[in-house]
Amino acid sequence: MIRRHIHTARRFWSSLGPGIITGAADDDPSGIATYTIAGAQLGTRLLWTALLTWPLMAAVQTMCARIGMVTGRGLVGALSAKLPRLVVASFAVALLVANTINVGADLSGMADAMELFTSVNSHYWVVGFGVLTAWATIRFQYLQIAYVLKWLSAVLFAYVIVAFRVGPDWASVLRSTFIPTWPTGSEAWAALVAILGTTISPYLFFWQAAQEVEEERALGRVEVEQRYGATPREIVRRKFDVGVGTFFSNLVMYFIILTAALTLHAHGLTQISTSREAAEALRPLAGDFSAGLYAAGVIGVGVLAIPTLTCSAAYALAETFGWRHGLSEPLRGAPAFYGVVVLSTTFGIALDFFDINPLRALFWTAVINGLLAPFLLVGILYAASDSQLMQTQPSSRLGRAVVLVTTVVMFGAAAGMFLF
Repeated sequence: MIRRHIHTARRFWSSLGPGIITGAADDDPSGIATYTIAGAQLGTRLLWTALLTWPLMAAVQTMCARIGMVTGRGLVGALSAKLPRLVVASFAVALLVANTINVGADLSGMADAMELFTSVNSHYWVVGFGVLTAWATIRFQYLQIAYVLKWLSAVLFAYVIVAFRVGPDWASVLRSTFIPTWPTGSEAWAALVAILGTTISPYLFFWQAAQEVEEERALGRVEVEQRYGATPREIVRRKFDVGVGTFFSNLVMYFIILTAALTLHAHGLTQISTSREAAEALRPLAGDFSAGLYAAGVIGVGVLAIPTLTCSAAYALAETFGWRHGLSEPLRGAPAFYGVVVLSTTFGIALDFFDINPLRALFWTAVINGLLAPFLLVGILYAASDSQLMQTQPSSRLGRAVVLVTTVVMFGAAAGMFLF
């Protein structure tokens, strides 16, 4: 019986791939900061967003995965066939800028958390983490990187454990979960935009499609023509993979907001500046173990997220300008692609040496993503609906309808931030 359960668990784990990595990367230090700030400032008022964002995120990532699987190209490659080059290049450059700021904020968040454990100045850790992640991205091939990132996703369970250790009043929590509270005031609207932006984040669109191409290259399908189309079984398997990954991502989001609401907000601690402050604030409220788990989660997820941030921008720019690219390529074979990875990481490290509030920087990068994402979704929806581009395998009507709803919701939240 035990062997059967172990075998089932192994089969389930082996069936997961790009979807679980994307879902885990979504809860990067930027996401953790955003959810912590939302819970600290607004309590449990935005818990319901986890129910909203799961199907929306799943539909978007499934559409991006399908584009990569059936066109044999990354997202920029597919968009270039339908949109003017200037528009696509603008998306790629905007992604690089947003991702670099995100990398800098993520490195700061990781370093602050590490300083809590070691008392070593966070600036040293920023440089160390930055150099380590850039080196690993260049040194190892895609399948090796994907294997490590997949296992790193397990660190996110730390936030579920922390929430249960706090001991919530589940009756009150469930009311906040299933009875939405309409945002009131610019602060609440900004928090909603940030949650949407860090959950349905542009860099994940590019990363998801690029992973599909990398998966096919790993099978020996080097030429684009060899990657055209996908079998129904492959599409169903990826839908399952993405569904599990996005569910996991939104489950973690839910428990981070809940933990911050029950500890920080409940005790009037609404202004948190760094990951270290958040962890230290949790210590007297939830105990040393919970504070340590929170900090460890920031570090672990940062190691997972930074390669996805730098590489997604590198993929976008490489496809825009026709550079040779891919994590299976050696440094000498794709110097411009890896140059973007190094450049983004270097500027991210440099940002830490300016007098910037790390947690607020993480929060506002999420807001920027929330403003950029709906414009990008219009292009993705347009491409995914084209039967010729999609090799007669366009996204389903239901998938397109959900992504359209996602686009409208994100435009609406952005408008609400500026109008209310």
